[in-house]
Amino acid sequence: MTAFNVVRFRVKPGQAENFIEAHRSMKGPFEGWQGGWLVRTGEETFCLVGQWKSFDNIVNARPQMIGFLDQMRDMLEELGGGLGVTDPVSGDAVLQIGGPPRKRAGAGRKAKPARKRGVSAKKATPAKKRAGNAGKAKTRPAPARKRKTATKKRGR
Repeated sequence: MTAFNVVRFRVKPGQAENFIEAHRSMKGPFEGWQGGWLVRTGEETFCLVGQWKSFDNIVNARPQMIGFLDQMRDMLEELGGGLGVTDPVSGDAVLQIGGPPRKRAGAGRKAKPARKRGVSAKKATPAKKRAGNAGKAKTRPAPARKRKTATKKRGR
């Protein structure tokens, strides 16, 4: 089952770009890591949202994640309230809300372009290509459709 970890950070003044770069050049990925987002929530505050194959993958990667955190502790400020420099939470996903539709089986196949109703492939080709077919037998065009017109009854 998919799991997520969310970690809140506050960087020291002037350290935001260094913090972003540290995440950009992060070595990994961790086992079971499916990607993540570093979200800037204020001038000096960030939140990291990580997606994982399972909650066990998060648990097993904690020593590596703490090692990564140790490399940038000097960029971070205490959050207060006894939290230290991070406010981490994690758990299994219980519900996906909205988002893009999931791909259907076979969705990777290339779809054929739709034709406009009443337009033959020959008519849809450019004029230059049709000119090269001048000596070939021509098909008769479909008869034009008659318009229905409303008639008014005249009183006598």
